[in-house]
Amino acid sequence: MESNKKEYLISVTGIQEVDGEKDKIELQTVGNFIMKPDHAYIGYKEYDEDDPSISSNNIIKVESDDKVTIIRKGEIQSRLILEKGRRHQCHYHTIMGDMMIGVFAETINNRLKENGGKLHVSYSLDFNNELISNNEFYIDVQEKG
Repeated sequence: MESNKKEYLISVTGIQEVDGEKDKIELQTVGNFIMKPDHAYIGYKEYDEDDPSISSNNIIKVESDDKVTIIRKGEIQSRLILEKGRRHQCHYHTIMGDMMIGVFAETINNRLKENGGKLHVSYSLDFNNELISNNEFYIDVQEKG
């Protein structure tokens, strides 16, 4: 790593509710955090629980207090646009094929500052206007060391 590039400890808690059943995942990893004047980037690698040889690179772009874009590259690729109060059609690539899903963000709570902070987002996913799941994630970003 470059000597001027800081490492960050990134903690992610994701909660998904499907048909009344809640599932929770927790992840702690080292990644990148960049704060720009008009947006922030959180980047980290995520490994498949069942097959650690499968990974994805996740980039979360916080564009404002009302808009977050999640970009996932790897075996499963997606680009989800989460904008508070708006529904977006987003591309989701799976091993089973490509699909378009609806994404509606209900809450975006952005408390990211120059050296890290917290982000909380809640949103729903739908396919053909049928609710698939309600989701939320919490991300905590702290300088490592």
